[in-house]
Amino acid sequence: MSSTPPPQALSADTSSGVGERTAQDGALGWLHALGPRGRRAFAGAFGGYALDSYDYFTLPLSMVALAAHFGLDSGQTGLFTTVTLVVSAIGGAVAGVVADRVGRVRALMITVITYAVFTVACGFAPDYETLLVFRALQGLGFGGEWAVGAILVAEYASAKHRGRTLGAVQSSWAMGWALAAIVYTLVFSVADDDLAWRVMFWTGALPALLVVWLRRRVHDAPQATEVREQNAQRGSFTAIFRPGTAGARGLLWTTVFAGLLSTGVQGGYYTLATWVPTYLKSERGLSVVGTGGYLTFLISGAFLGYLTGGYLTDRLGRRRNIWLFALLSAVCILAYANIPNGANTLLLVLGFPLGFCMSAIFSGFGSYLSELYPTEVRGTGQGFTYNTGRAVGAVFPTLVGFLADSWGVGGALVFGAIGYGIAALALLGLPETRGKELE
Repeated sequence: MSSTPPPQALSADTSSGVGERTAQDGALGWLHALGPRGRRAFAGAFGGYALDSYDYFTLPLSMVALAAHFGLDSGQTGLFTTVTLVVSAIGGAVAGVVADRVGRVRALMITVITYAVFTVACGFAPDYETLLVFRALQGLGFGGEWAVGAILVAEYASAKHRGRTLGAVQSSWAMGWALAAIVYTLVFSVADDDLAWRVMFWTGALPALLVVWLRRRVHDAPQATEVREQNAQRGSFTAIFRPGTAGARGLLWTTVFAGLLSTGVQGGYYTLATWVPTYLKSERGLSVVGTGGYLTFLISGAFLGYLTGGYLTDRLGRRRNIWLFALLSAVCILAYANIPNGANTLLLVLGFPLGFCMSAIFSGFGSYLSELYPTEVRGTGQGFTYNTGRAVGAVFPTLVGFLADSWGVGGALVFGAIGYGIAALALLGLPETRGKELE
């Protein structure tokens, strides 16, 4: 185990360390603590995840137009999300192994290129089946990017600030979502729906520009690289499923419960992320511009939720933060889905706390999963559990799709609350890791 601390920012008073301590205790102390190389890693992970979010939301925002263009029912449109998330489990697990074997930055570039290429390809799909295949392949890159980027930054971050640092990375998801909503509003306002959905996918080429910068400016944390490369078992699936013995700690139950935690949180989240745009247009009768306005409240809440959740995960602990926002998210879903017709102002206002709670619960994930696994299998463990959760959680959006015709989209959204209940129960099998130094 390495005892060398992560690289620190240069102190304003190198003789006493007073300037450094002051900088690291301020509002942006987590950013100062990363040091110059860590801040570049943060920028790379932040940009990659924001663009990952942008490419993901090109589909939910275009769902109504796609359904009309190809003559799809709710079950078929829900299958888009399910396929994306199921294949993302494969992509995430593979990306985690690659990150442990060849490095975090190289794996990050591979995932960004993958999701960019296949998002663009979706815009050229001539039929439903081809689009489904391209969307599945996009999931390979989509699944790996977050886990790899989160690990890259976690290995630079100090134990004191890790929750806030990874919460800030997570907040980039809201920024990518906001960018997608803005582009959606513009594109669908000026172009016919049959062309507009294709243009949305074509704009998914943007992430390719990030890869050039990553290749030149971002590097893995040297201490973590040293530990990883000295261990022959790095990137081993066997290691994360090995039960404990009298002489060694196993990771089997950590992997099982971390996978359940991820399943519950992501089942709830992707139910909302996939179906709220359709709910606003088809059941609440909002226009393109109106839908964009309502999503602004939801996304604004999400952005602040990521930042607040990152702070609270350091203050309250990883488990308490997740428990708190699992409960609040379930309550918000039930309230949002049962707002009576005509009360669209209430729908608008409630979008803010809904976005806040369902995003704040994610803020602790990057730090928590990183702390549950040792360096040599951190990518494998985090990539597998996070993305297996995505795949199993993908059942929730599909259930909503198939039930929407009989229950209505609003009624079927209550399944998201079940996911948060699963997450709360999974925490019973996991330890608290706040303040833990990475091994």
